Amino acid sequence: MNRLLWVVLPLLLAPVLWALVDWAVFSAVFGPDLAACQQAAGQGACWGVVAEKWRVILFGRYPLEEQWRAATVLVVWSVLLFATAARVLKTKQLSVAWVLVLTGSTVLMAGHVAGLPPVPTALWGGLPLTLILSTVGFGLAFPLALLLALGRQSKFAPLRGLCIAYIELLRALPLVTVLFLAAFVLPLWLPGEGLDLFTRVLLTIALFSAAYLAEVLRGGLQGVPEGQRLAAMALGLNTVQTNLQVVLPQAIRACLPSLTNSFVTLFKECSLVTVVALFELTGALSLALAGDVQWRSFYLEGYLFIALVYWAYCFGLSKTVK
Repeated sequence: MNRLLWVVLPLLLAPVLWALVDWAVFSAVFGPDLAACQQAAGQGACWGVVAEKWRVILFGRYPLEEQWRAATVLVVWSVLLFATAARVLKTKQLSVAWVLVLTGSTVLMAGHVAGLPPVPTALWGGLPLTLILSTVGFGLAFPLALLLALGRQSKFAPLRGLCIAYIELLRALPLVTVLFLAAFVLPLWLPGEGLDLFTRVLLTIALFSAAYLAEVLRGGLQGVPEGQRLAAMALGLNTVQTNLQVVLPQAIRACLPSLTNSFVTLFKECSLVTVVALFELTGALSLALAGDVQWRSFYLEGYLFIALVYWAYCFGLSKTVK
């Protein structure tokens, strides 16, 4: 039966696969030629829409003449992100590298320094915004998640109850709801101008992600044998030293695959910030095509391009992490 399936399935799928290859490659239009794309409609893909709109798709509303700054941030963050996943640097070197990159990226993106024209965060967009929200949000969420995971295991009942309440409350809410609250309700409670939209969304993503990461880390903490803790305390280490030097290194190493999975999920969920008018990668595609009646009919090719970008980052990270 299995041998029969190995023979029949390729024969059944071959016409479908050939039709897809013909549509995506042989009958496709790769240049930014609108007339050729309209002529090939229904027969071949119009990858020319990507060639025509790639700047808006990748960088959103970031000023055209300053997009080299966003491109530099995109390349540096991508390299450091994969280097972090591959653990090619030691922890101290990695921390220093991220601090330098974060500082330099803020200067490049925002301007106001060294003669760089200022660019408000409302104009940040595209893939750099996706990387910044997911990476910085994850970085801010991680220490809070550690405290929540340790607090949930605490023998002090009020602290344990507070941590459980935070985790369960945030996990019970959809991220879209929390983003709406941060974008439209929170400004009503803040005095003066308060925080800008980008900062509110970034903090919201961090606080929301911490609840999920705390459960991932709690799984890692429970995987550390109790004997390790008892042995550390027998050697004279106090509770803080035991957690920092013995328990947490083993717990974090044990849940690295789950942490990578959490980051990949967050990387994709950042597309939801479009609903509060921050145009990350997915929102930038709508920005590029919604107002252009000539190229608007080629959304499918645009979404396929974005899917390829997401796949490249997510698959690359899953294969790179050690």
